[in-house]
This record gives sequence, structure tokens and C-alpha cells, in this order.
Amino acid sequence: MPETLTMTSGLTLGAALAAVGLIITFFVWRRKGLAFGLRGLAWSMLPLVAGLLGLMNVIMQFVLGLFGVLAGLVFNPIVWAGVALVPLMVILYVASGFMKARGIGVKRPGAKGKTPEGGDAPAGGQGAPAAGPAKPAAGQVEAPPQKKAGGDEDFDDIEALLRKHGIE
Repeated sequence: MPETLTMTSGLTLGAALAAVGLIITFFVWRRKGLAFGLRGLAWSMLPLVAGLLGLMNVIMQFVLGLFGVLAGLVFNPIVWAGVALVPLMVILYVASGFMKARGIGVKRPGAKGKTPEGGDAPAGGQGAPAAGPAKPAAGQVEAPPQKKAGGDEDFDDIEALLRKHGIE
């Protein structure tokens, strides 16, 4: 195959590819309708336009270069070692994301069960405060505990949540 195409050979190649595209477009139009046929007609004219603009030489050089690179990849064992490592890389990345989301294998500030303030870490080891009534902010007086009537267990969780956010 020649290294470069002349203007005439590029135009001839573009016209031949356009003719093949038009034949395929005809069958697509008959089977799927006018909208698909018009879209096929537009794509079929692309090689002819490239031939008329003199771009067939550029396209041929691109395709030959791409095939050269792919052929080099297929016959090179070092490249296949890299291809084999791609799934391993993806698996490790996804697994680390799951571990990070669940807090597994993540170092917390103040290692050895201590929080940064020097107190013991809360139960569960997640660094979250234990559920319960919130302490009042500085300058606020804590409300005395209220006696609950029987059967209000359903509302205890809601009241604890509201108190935690400072809503009473």
C-alpha cells in the first residue's frame, strides 16, 4: 500500500466508501423508515466529503498508525502483563472504596482507642458520640428531666433526637 494517497486516489476511495454506505443506507431506510435512512445518508456522504477535501491521506495515515500500534500491543508480552494488571487495579480501587465507606482499615485521629481530647473512644470505635440527651451549650441551663406517662416509648427516640439538635 502506498505511503501517501494522491488527490485522485483519495477521491476514488472516498466515492467507493460512500457508495457502500449508500447501499447500506437503502436497506436501513426500507427496514426502519425515513428518519433512519436520512441519518444513514448523512453518514454515507462523510467519506466522499473527506475525499473531496483531500483528507483521505490524513485518515489513511491515522488508520495505518492505529493498526501499527494495535499490532505492537498484540505481539508484545510486556504489554499483556500491563493488560493483566488492569482488572487487578480496578478490583483494588473498588474494594478500597467499600472499605473506606465502612470505616474498615482507616486510621482515626488519636490511635490506640483515645480521642484527640485524650478521653476514651466511644463504644463501637467509630468516633461518633453515643446516643442520648445532648449537653446544653455554654450559658444555657439544662431543663429538669420530665416524668413520662406510660406508653410513650415510641416518642422517646423522637424527643432524644429533638433534644440533640437543641429543639424542645
